[in-house]
Amino acid sequence: MLKLTPILLALAYGFVMYRFSVWRTARELDARSAELADAGLKATTDRLARALDLPRIRVHLYDIAPVNGLAAPDGRIFITRGFYDKYRAGEVSAEELASVIAHELGHVALGHTRRRMIDFSGQNAMRAALGMVLSRLIPGLGVYIANILTSLLAAKLSRKDEYEADAYASALLVKAGIGTAPQKSLFEKLEALTGGHGPVPAWLMSHPKTAERIKAIETNEARWRG
Repeated sequence: MLKLTPILLALAYGFVMYRFSVWRTARELDARSAELADAGLKATTDRLARALDLPRIRVHLYDIAPVNGLAAPDGRIFITRGFYDKYRAGEVSAEELASVIAHELGHVALGHTRRRMIDFSGQNAMRAALGMVLSRLIPGLGVYIANILTSLLAAKLSRKDEYEADAYASALLVKAGIGTAPQKSLFEKLEALTGGHGPVPAWLMSHPKTAERIKAIETNEARWRG
């Protein structure tokens, strides 16, 4: 029983972190967002809604500066103020912004948003448990190694989710009559819009490289045409 105690403590810690993360995320989004009302953008998102046989797609404006889109664990779709400002300035088209919304819809439809919260908690539990074990075997370095291993796992899982959400978005954009051109053109300008990834190695990035994402989209298109 004593040998299992660190693992049980780590699992309990992971569960507590999961509940806290869900609560904190919902509270932050509720406090800093409101439903987006933009007639030009709505005309484009309505095309997505018709393709999904939905009456409408609600998009919320998250009032923060970074350029990003996100899906909440409760299924809500958000575009940041920074992204919307790029659209209003003409740097991003309505179709390109719709490709972001389609991508986030993919995360929701494929269950990524809720699972990511669970994964995050599981990774914290694994980091804590692995850190305890490795610290006994390699004093001074155990926690550091545990952090690296769990970060690698998290990055790999996240990249897989991004590819899947990209594929969902591509299929939805094609069905809506928009096509994948805006999705690919946005990827090409995304690094400039966000300020770039910096020196982070590709295998540690939570998102795949732009060229690899575009290649995956084109591979899917070729397969669908075939």
